[in-house]
Amino acid sequence: MIESTHSSRERQQVEAVRESGRTTVLIIGAGINGISTFRDLALQGVDVLLVERGDFASGASAASSHMIHGGIRYLENGEFRLVRESVQERNGLLKIAPHYVKPLQTTIPIYSTFSGILSAPLRFLTHRSGKPQERGAFLIKVGLTIYDTFSRDGGVVPRHRFLGRKRSLSELPALDPKIKYTATYYDASMHDPERLALDVLQDGRAAHPGAVALNYVEAVGRTAEGVLLRDLETGTEFTVSADVVVNASGPWTDLTNDALGEETRFMGGTKGSHIVLDHPELLDATGGREIFFEHSDGRIVLIYPLKGRVLVGTTDIDADPREVPVCTEEEIDYFFDLIHHVFPSIPVSRDQIVFTFSGIRPLPRHEDTAPGFVSRDYRVEVDRDGDVPLVSLVGGKWTTFRALGESLSDVVLGLIGRGRRVSTVGRAIGGGQGFPRTARARHSWIEQNLSGAGDRAERLLTRYGTHAADVWQFIQEGDDAPLADGDLSTRELMWMIEREHAVRLQDVILRRTSLAFTGEVTGEVLVELTDAMAPLLGWDDGRRIAELEDTRSLLNDRHGLDVPALPSHQNG
Repeated sequence: MIESTHSSRERQQVEAVRESGRTTVLIIGAGINGISTFRDLALQGVDVLLVERGDFASGASAASSHMIHGGIRYLENGEFRLVRESVQERNGLLKIAPHYVKPLQTTIPIYSTFSGILSAPLRFLTHRSGKPQERGAFLIKVGLTIYDTFSRDGGVVPRHRFLGRKRSLSELPALDPKIKYTATYYDASMHDPERLALDVLQDGRAAHPGAVALNYVEAVGRTAEGVLLRDLETGTEFTVSADVVVNASGPWTDLTNDALGEETRFMGGTKGSHIVLDHPELLDATGGREIFFEHSDGRIVLIYPLKGRVLVGTTDIDADPREVPVCTEEEIDYFFDLIHHVFPSIPVSRDQIVFTFSGIRPLPRHEDTAPGFVSRDYRVEVDRDGDVPLVSLVGGKWTTFRALGESLSDVVLGLIGRGRRVSTVGRAIGGGQGFPRTARARHSWIEQNLSGAGDRAERLLTRYGTHAADVWQFIQEGDDAPLADGDLSTRELMWMIEREHAVRLQDVILRRTSLAFTGEVTGEVLVELTDAMAPLLGWDDGRRIAELEDTRSLLNDRHGLDVPALPSHQNG
């Protein structure tokens, strides 16, 4: 891991916070829900400091299935409030974040007509899975009919449709010929979760000068003066006082509370893993749709085309938040088995895997409830015993982040005696403002705003939404050279460091770009980007070597890559 001894200079924003030592609300944890709450409070004009021990959206928020979904399966749990809120938020995000959230046609392969009718009520009432029994067409039809009533947004979202075997196989010929039906409905894909989170964060920063967000700053304890923070770049510790402390650290909420001197037992997260395949035949077999179905063990799983690759997931295994989650060989075998379940004629092999990732869901403690039936809803716990109220977020998921941020913000506003002055309902997020929604509008927007960008125009618009205009202007203001086979450039990298607060090599590889996700990271690319970042961040040779090794180890140990040890002459 990076050691603070490798010539790390204190960042300007960290210095300002350290010298001030004061804010109104301190939020610990910059996953999407902490970020959403930060944005909401900033819009109310509240001074708010957000701190995150890693990079922004680098924990549970970076390990999602890349979906914004209404949660049809939550109907079986009886979570009708959550389904209603989820589909409303999904429909809202299609409008306010169209640069990253897109309609996603979803198809369910179905093998029986009436299976599961007797076991479903028992699952509904007991929340225990029991012996797996497949949900048949009748049950799925009932579920989708209910889902449509929540989901259609005045007819904007199409109704579901059922097809028999013959028509199903004519549309998706690689499907298992033993299927009896398919059901198709619409949800939404989220192409760049980390960049969407970054846009929400930047909106908060822009909304109020007293809104400050710091990555690589950890909450390590509590003193009489406030919360003790440690800058992980320099090792410096300092205290910040606040009127309210919000713990939004997801699966690590209990561990954060423990560091703050409060013992809680709120969380009971489960691990979810995914693999990403470079597999043109499987990609073609999906027909551009997510294939969403129940595997033989009763687990709901997915095969999902994304960025020219195929995402396959996910598992649901009880996990210890003190341990680093990784995708295991057993989980990979499970994923291959589920692919074979619906596409039996398509072979898959480990050498087609270009990326794996795993995270812990921030679920509430669930004792003996089966993981798949643990509520995905959220709640807010307030501890007023001390001088400063401690607010803990329990649960939460990507789809409902805007509503959750507003709800958590309302609790905080009540504690500090402030009123709400702005709602985030219908408020465009970042580069979703004025985003062109048709091919013709896209072409026109590029001509007007990215003149001279050539082949880069589409990539910039996809990566930044309408903020691409600002990025392109910045790129043109200095000498620019391509990086990473043209996926990036020296000036764009400077933008990511200066404007998006990338601090480490992994921030660029994993979260500011899709280089790791799509399998385009090599040792040469790591060296090239490290050499480009070093002068911008003042890295000496020791820090440069540490960045290379740390990122290489991270990619190999946690993401299934096999980047070889870098030759010593490349390490300076």
